[in-house]
Amino acid sequence: MQSSATTANQLSDREREILKMLSGGASDRQIADRLFLSLNTVKWYNRQIYSKLGVRSRTQAIACGKDLGLLDNGVSALPLPRPRYDLPSQVTPFIGRNREIAGVRQLLGKSRLLTLTGTGGTGKTRLAIRVAEEVAEAFADGVCFVDLTPLSDHALVAKAVARALGVLENPAEPLLETLKRVLAQQQLLLLIDNFEHVIKAAPLLSELLAASPHLKVLATSRESLRLAGEQEYFVPPLSLPVLDVADGGSRTVSVQNLTESEAGSLFVRRAQMMLPHFEVSGDNAQAIARICIKLDGLPLAVELAAARCKLLTPQALLERLEGTGDASPLRALSSGARDAPRRHQTLRDTMAWSYDLLDEEERILFACLAVFRGSRSLEAIEAICGPGLSIDVCDGLASLVDKSLVQQKETSGGEPGFTLLEMIYEYARERLEASGEAETMRSRHAVYFVELAERAEPELLLAGYDYWCQRFELELDNIRAALEWTLSGGDVALGVRLAGALGSFWYGRGHHVEGMGWIQRLLGRFTEAPVMYHPKFLVCAGQTTWIYDIDTAKRLFIRALDISRDLGDTLHTAWALAFFGTTMMEEPEAAIRLVEESLALFRVLNHQPGIAQTLNIIGEIARINGDDGRARRLYEECLTVCQQTGETRRICYMCVNLAYIAQHEGDHERARSLGRQALQLAYARNDRRDIAVALMTLAGSIGALGQLQRAARLLGASEDLLERMGSFHQPTDQPECDRIVAAVRAQLDDATFEAAWAEGRKMTLEQAVADVLDV
Repeated sequence: MQSSATTANQLSDREREILKMLSGGASDRQIADRLFLSLNTVKWYNRQIYSKLGVRSRTQAIACGKDLGLLDNGVSALPLPRPRYDLPSQVTPFIGRNREIAGVRQLLGKSRLLTLTGTGGTGKTRLAIRVAEEVAEAFADGVCFVDLTPLSDHALVAKAVARALGVLENPAEPLLETLKRVLAQQQLLLLIDNFEHVIKAAPLLSELLAASPHLKVLATSRESLRLAGEQEYFVPPLSLPVLDVADGGSRTVSVQNLTESEAGSLFVRRAQMMLPHFEVSGDNAQAIARICIKLDGLPLAVELAAARCKLLTPQALLERLEGTGDASPLRALSSGARDAPRRHQTLRDTMAWSYDLLDEEERILFACLAVFRGSRSLEAIEAICGPGLSIDVCDGLASLVDKSLVQQKETSGGEPGFTLLEMIYEYARERLEASGEAETMRSRHAVYFVELAERAEPELLLAGYDYWCQRFELELDNIRAALEWTLSGGDVALGVRLAGALGSFWYGRGHHVEGMGWIQRLLGRFTEAPVMYHPKFLVCAGQTTWIYDIDTAKRLFIRALDISRDLGDTLHTAWALAFFGTTMMEEPEAAIRLVEESLALFRVLNHQPGIAQTLNIIGEIARINGDDGRARRLYEECLTVCQQTGETRRICYMCVNLAYIAQHEGDHERARSLGRQALQLAYARNDRRDIAVALMTLAGSIGALGQLQRAARLLGASEDLLERMGSFHQPTDQPECDRIVAAVRAQLDDATFEAAWAEGRKMTLEQAVADVLDV
């Protein structure tokens, strides 16, 4: 029996939060509205809470929660930002592998590139994660886990590495050069998982290792990467039970022999997770041993087999695995190929066998899940896979999770996400293609993400910016899949709508390079979409292009302006005018006329985000051209609007901009106060780019107040943080940065300045923030 503490610790933070709301009398609908979840998501969580607490009703759950002390009214502290590098948590027990762990650790100590190879499902990923957990403390900058599973194009590997490191693409340099610069001095272990299907990108690792003397790479792949200096380690299957020859020539196994083997132990532990009272006896030990041997000790196959104990006895399982004929699950891996490795056949047959045991509606749901890439939210599964199903999606998912075909993991946003292991995904994809419904599902998938983006678009300009950007980061693989489908024989209009709605995300979160790539592909075909979608798309295209080519951006904004006026689309007329003005910064009078015309339209529409944006743009034009008084008035008016709309991101910007004005006027105490406000807001939002800008701004005031070495440290920390992300200052901020650096440098001798700057570059984000906020 589990202790109360153990039971309590099983509940996630989101589950505890929902349990508290249940105890307060909130209905499922009220909880859904309060937490921005779907009703079925709340019901899913209720089911998880009941299961973990061992109860069957809300009343019993509340009573149990009180007994466990989960329902106190204390206010918990806000969680700190996620660690920069982390490893995926493992929810099922890790069995054995002591010999393999020791071998991999020894080789990793001698090699900078170590590849764990072996058959799919042999446990390469779990072994790599276990080793990384054990050696993490030996790497000053930690361990970074990169999952290549969702990728279908080897050209995206560098993006995946950058995304895992938190590096943003810099339009001023190739992404590979950004990664090499970021990693140059890092003492880091890069764990790259599932390389085999994008193996053409393997030379990328050689370049990173050559540029980073303290970097090590631990990779998993079904085949070696064939790179100079690569050390390969073949991951064997789990150890198997040894069958003894009894009198009469029959082969038997003892209970002790079975449970001492890794495969046997894994089978028993996994079966007990499904059936707590499952026990090994002399009656079933023989069947379990033969199942493990039949499955070659492959961990994934053993887990899938053990999960069937909820339906079948070990003896019945063995009969199915050893069946013969056309109905047998042990058919050939692919089109009856006789030269495929036997372990591949066994694993493939295990997939088919698991699939064949599903109900018809569960099979349909399982196949439909292959339309996704990466994680799948419950809301998305309901919308895309639910139509036409006669079973409840939550019930179907629960069954697939129970059968080990689907894994449930809570996302960073606190909502459940559902993933398929790679080999299971491949099998599900085959089933989807064979069903004849693949195109229908891809269309539904694209429509869902278009509607999601269009639903989020207005919130991206209000208080919902951080929530929706985090949501899109989690859904980025699905967004890519949807855009790719629209450009590869799907509905181009959906791609135009999706890209247009994501403009604030692409631009605001630093995805300039990727956003630009999709925009460029769509620009050649956007006229295939109805004209009503053109203005928004062209405005988005202009925003993204402005960073690279201001003249092209200007032409895009003019075209958006012409079309929106022809359509009578006042909103996008206003946006086109506002951003057209940003391309005219060197002609301030003409630029201000354009943006003031935009502001007038936004006021007529009472569109508060547009009013805030145009006030900010006019303020920027005024500040750049030396009119600080006008800039301050506009920034303050913009700040008032943002405080009403809850647009925290722009409030942070206004604090920085007003701090610049205060610095120009010599009021460095006010500038420092405004800089601290900006830093607090950025840190609470875990926006590292805004944190870097705030640190740079604060350095100007701290230096002017006499703390020159501290200012130089903050400048070094700010620069290092931007470089780690591959990010950069906006054009309107760069002159201020140059001014601040020059002022601090002028008051220190070169050696002192460089030493303090280098010290700042070694500070962690938390240390740099604490240096400002805790003093």
